[in-house]
Amino acid sequence: MYKKILVPVSFETDRNAEGALEIAKALRAEGGVITCLHVLEQLPGYATQYLPEGHLEAARAEVAAGLKALTAGVDNASAVVAQGHASRTILNHADHNDVDLIVIASHRPGMQDYLLGSTAAQVVRHAKCAVHVLR
Repeated sequence: MYKKILVPVSFETDRNAEGALEIAKALRAEGGVITCLHVLEQLPGYATQYLPEGHLEAARAEVAAGLKALTAGVDNASAVVAQGHASRTILNHADHNDVDLIVIASHRPGMQDYLLGSTAAQVVRHAKCAVHVLR
């Protein structure tokens, strides 16, 4: 069983955030904590000037609300919204918080994933802790 579990959450329709959270709950040791993390990809500066004022703050608030709803009723669960490159931010969060398990939902890989690599694949390759992948 694991004491500190990280569940990276993507709200895309082909990801199963609820399933990943259920797995985390099942694998959590007594008194263990679960952190649900959503990473907002950083936009290049030239692109942000074309967004309406307050767009990024609204997006962050919407994601935070989604994470709060996802973790509602789950004991010792917290939600974090970060900004950066998805796989690097997930790995950095895991390293800096002594996470001992990452539960990440993934999609079926397509050709673009073989060329570029998916976030889940990067996390599996580079994590210093156990990783459980849900498909």
